[in-house]
Amino acid sequence: MKAAAQRVAPGSWGAHRTIGAAVRGARPGAVITVQAGTYTESVVLDKDVSLVAKGEVRLVAARGPAVTVHAGRAELRGFVLCATAPREAAVLLRGGEPVLRDCEITGGGIEVVGAAAPLLTGCSVRQAEGAALWLTGTSRTTLEGLTVVGGVGNGLAVGDEARAELTDALLDGVTGHGVFLTAGAHVTLTRCEIRGSGAAAVFAEGHAGAVLRECRMHESGGHGVWLSGTAGRRADGGPSPENDPDPQSRGSALPPGGEPRTTRAAHGVRLRGCQIFRTAGAGVLADGGSAVALDTCHVHHTSGAAVLVTAEAAAELTAVRAVDCADTALVVSGSGTVVAHDSTFARAAANGLYAIGEADVSFTGCTVRDTAYSALHLGGGSRARLRGCTVSDSPEYGIRVTERAELLAEDCEVTGAELAGVCVEGGDAVLRGCRIDATREGVRLCTSHRPLLADCEITGTSQTGVRVGRDTGAQLENVTVTGSGTAGLLLEEGSTAVVDGGAVRESAGSGIVVRSGARPRLRGTTVAAAAKNGLFVEEGGEGRYEDCRFTGSRFPAVYAGARSRFLLRRCTVEGAEQDLLRDEDAEVTAEDCRVEGVVEPLLPTLAPVGEGRTAVAAVAQAAPPSDGEEAGSGGAGQAEERLAALHAELDRLVGLDGVKRDVLNLTRLMQMVKVRQDAGLAPPPLSRHLVFAGNPGTGKTTVARLYGGFLAALGLLGRGHLVEADRGDLVGEYVGHTAPKTTAVFKRALGGVLFIDEAYSLVPQGHLTDFGSEAVSTLVKLMEDHRDEVVVIVAGYPGEMSRLLESNAGLASRFTRTLHFEDYSAAQLVSIVRHQADGHEYTVAPETTQALHGYFETLPRGEQFGNGRSARQVFQLMTERHAQRVAELGLSAADLAAADPELLTTLLPADLPPGET
Repeated sequence: MKAAAQRVAPGSWGAHRTIGAAVRGARPGAVITVQAGTYTESVVLDKDVSLVAKGEVRLVAARGPAVTVHAGRAELRGFVLCATAPREAAVLLRGGEPVLRDCEITGGGIEVVGAAAPLLTGCSVRQAEGAALWLTGTSRTTLEGLTVVGGVGNGLAVGDEARAELTDALLDGVTGHGVFLTAGAHVTLTRCEIRGSGAAAVFAEGHAGAVLRECRMHESGGHGVWLSGTAGRRADGGPSPENDPDPQSRGSALPPGGEPRTTRAAHGVRLRGCQIFRTAGAGVLADGGSAVALDTCHVHHTSGAAVLVTAEAAAELTAVRAVDCADTALVVSGSGTVVAHDSTFARAAANGLYAIGEADVSFTGCTVRDTAYSALHLGGGSRARLRGCTVSDSPEYGIRVTERAELLAEDCEVTGAELAGVCVEGGDAVLRGCRIDATREGVRLCTSHRPLLADCEITGTSQTGVRVGRDTGAQLENVTVTGSGTAGLLLEEGSTAVVDGGAVRESAGSGIVVRSGARPRLRGTTVAAAAKNGLFVEEGGEGRYEDCRFTGSRFPAVYAGARSRFLLRRCTVEGAEQDLLRDEDAEVTAEDCRVEGVVEPLLPTLAPVGEGRTAVAAVAQAAPPSDGEEAGSGGAGQAEERLAALHAELDRLVGLDGVKRDVLNLTRLMQMVKVRQDAGLAPPPLSRHLVFAGNPGTGKTTVARLYGGFLAALGLLGRGHLVEADRGDLVGEYVGHTAPKTTAVFKRALGGVLFIDEAYSLVPQGHLTDFGSEAVSTLVKLMEDHRDEVVVIVAGYPGEMSRLLESNAGLASRFTRTLHFEDYSAAQLVSIVRHQADGHEYTVAPETTQALHGYFETLPRGEQFGNGRSARQVFQLMTERHAQRVAELGLSAADLAAADPELLTTLLPADLPPGET
């Protein structure tokens, strides 16, 4: 039976005077029409009834909300609902599935709590305070065509586990956030506009999330979208399924190493087809542990950065345009992670990308252009991977890498930088298949690392094509430089570049310029049509040039400045009037070189052997000196002096007789290897890598440093420097982190010795899946790829080192020789203390020497015993006790100055640590 209709019309016969009375008298399903007018009452609904306003009906709350719904499917149409105070709720929806159509809520807001599931369509909320809509509990709210105008506080606030869907909504001019999300709340906004909010247009904290489709956010007094906390993840840290309505479109946040740095899968806020513009802060800010994804969005004309990702937040950008901002287009700091595909960062008032801290950035198919500063700036310990990207029109650098930052760029193009296309200052970089055009300098490298350029093309630079800075090592493989305004390749003082293949063509200066003390090694490189010399080696320059071709230079193909010394082996000179111009003090050695088209060639006359010179001496002149040598100095004599000095330093070490013999035998063996190589004979099958087995404090690090010096003096290592590492330097904390970390340390050691202390910790006992095994595998491959460029020494306790070698067959085959470092005897420990005393101007009295011997004889040799380190600690304690003893004499400063010098310098038995004298 259909419920009877009810009518509210005060003063009319047969009608209810109040809305409340009509509701109480209505049966479920009834329709109640309300005559125009103002009704001051508070209506409570708990049944399925419909209230329809006829004309303008104002329902003013008498006490509490104007309308409260507890249950049922109540519906209100066309009402004006007024609260008693702006901070009070005009509408309170506690339960049921109420519907509000074309209602205006004024002077207060709407509150949805519990498990209510309301539908609001065509409604407006005006001049509320606190929040225009406040949704909590497990409520599910649908809002269609909503308008929120003015009000003090937030427009829409959603908390707990509440859900809301807004379509075609306008939130205009609230003083707080347009949308405020907290706890586990989630909202979906479609074709909504958030305009003129006093704070962020959308703010999410806790593990809240949102999906925004085709929305516009603009004129906000804060950020456009601001994520904080762990927005988008459940309280247990996992992803919120509701936050990812389109799993097929989800991408992975991949750092340059190729694996995600975290296990984060879903994104807390997803924006698709949205516009964010004219914000007082950033367009999008993600901080804390939040996550955000932008797809085909346009972020522009922001006062802050277009996108800012900081702390441990993650962002994924797909086909995003971040342009025309008053700051940097994309800022990534802290441990933030950003993955961008097919996105554009342009017309920024600062950088296109600014990454610092431990930021992780991956760009694929992106464009960065028209910036006020460097297009991409990497600082701190940030890492960036660029693939198929275009960088153009920067008044500074195209890409700048500083501090500890790392860059991997593949198949990228850099044009129009007014300084250098790529500048590496202190960081590290790998460029593969990149093209650099129309910049002042193509690539500038000045770092303690060893950057790699492979299969790159550099064209049309107004100055140098590639500049390798002072004391910088670099690896160039198949790099082509064409049309540089000055030198094609400039190798500055003390640099140690290794160049394989490639070409330098049509440079307006010399093709390759080698400054004083530079020690390059070039193999198979072509220098063609240089306006000056093909190879210009300045005063004091050095190097080795093998299988190179110099053709068509206008000046002599090769110039050797005063005191320069270098080797040309199997090189070809063509199309030049003169093959070689050299200073009378230059030392140029040429082996098997070919000259065509030169009337009186000099290179064929520079035999490497003869006139009292030996093959070894000729090569020694061309071999790069070690770090201990001055640039441009010495030849074979200098190497012999260096070897003698190293032998003397080795002899001065206390004890280690067996180790000393082993090192000297290895040195003689390596010397023979060098002689055979220089004579054109195959070297014997010998591994230079070593295992140092011994307890802590037995001199392993010192011997490793000396071993590197020996090999450098023999010309078997470029520098001979020592790079120390342990598990923490090689093993990462997450999947994909270990290999890049190990590679970075290994690259620093190229030309020298990589010393890995406590190497057994790379394979912890009982942890077969530990990341350390990845470090070992990476080391094995790198040792094979760079077999002639580095020596690796692994060190640790004798028993543990056997387990390390057994963990990897490739490792065992490369470490075939073990040096055993025995513990120091008591007499040797006494010698170490006496050596320390001599170095610090102390005297050890004879009776003190005897007491020291007894002290070390009885010293426990457990886990805390540190051999030489323990001896040095004893000496330090003795000096402290000596100072205390002298102070207790109570002498004034004047008395001390006049006292017998022995008082201030002599260590007595009383100065030994107590208990063992």
